[in-house]
Amino acid sequence: MMALLRWLPWVVLAIVIALATAWIGPSLDDEHGQWILRELRLPRALAGAMVGAVLSAAGAVVQILLRNPLATPSTIGTTAGATLGVLAALVLGSGSTWMGLPILPAAAFAGALLVTLVIASVAARDRARTEDVLLAGIALTLATGAMASGLRLGIDQVTSLSALRWSLGSLTILGPDRISMLTPFVVISLAGMLWLIRPLEVLVSGIERARTRGVEVTRVRTLGLGLASLGVAACVATCGPIAFVGLICPHLVKRVLGSAPRILLPASILLGVVFLPLCDSIGRVLWEQREIPVGVITAALGAPVLFILVVRRGRMSSRS
Repeated sequence: MMALLRWLPWVVLAIVIALATAWIGPSLDDEHGQWILRELRLPRALAGAMVGAVLSAAGAVVQILLRNPLATPSTIGTTAGATLGVLAALVLGSGSTWMGLPILPAAAFAGALLVTLVIASVAARDRARTEDVLLAGIALTLATGAMASGLRLGIDQVTSLSALRWSLGSLTILGPDRISMLTPFVVISLAGMLWLIRPLEVLVSGIERARTRGVEVTRVRTLGLGLASLGVAACVATCGPIAFVGLICPHLVKRVLGSAPRILLPASILLGVVFLPLCDSIGRVLWEQREIPVGVITAALGAPVLFILVVRRGRMSSRS
């Protein structure tokens, strides 16, 4: 309880900053501007905070579980599975609905969840190593990517343009209805990952030591990957793939506060709450009369970070 109270001021500050990004951009003084602020920008800021929190937390958890600082939710195939689901829906016809939901988000979630279940089953094996889970994710990513490329051959130009826009990752279409659909998955994913902080604290000291201290490594690994992938799948299904948030935010936290899970996970969530709405507002003002999708902004920021991490990791390996 005391730990929650210590984080409370930072939670409030992060939410305030995230919502304040709604005022970044062209002036909203007149009545029409107030409508834009109330109906469009504030929901976008709120959605960005939710998506940023989940992607950041998922990145931190995946890096801890796979013991690889370069691991991200995309590495375990969730994003690729969602993309495959969307393209399959476009080929079959995107105008219909499924269980009252638009077919594209539903198909994205189904594809992401299918890949997640496969990875979770690999992680649940008693003899599964972290390398096995990581390699399985890479293999599934390549396989689903190849199938997605094949499906693109059956899409006309109009639907191909829709697929391209979705694949860039954007918060522009997130209104109150989409946010209400996203909220339960965000709450379950974040609450579950935070609940795993204690076993993750033991797990970072080594698998064998964690087992001697009573941690069920297979169970923790399965739950962690499942919860992270569930949240990422919901975000991808709602707003498209948004890359590198799960890489940038945890690494910034590690540089400033350290890598202990009890600090890394909640701090990554708070940074994600602020980071993604800020990136969205940058895309709103960077190009006059046009908006740059937030996925493009995060990719432009994340690619140099990934390059630096790869180079630094290579130097450390050569020294050792």
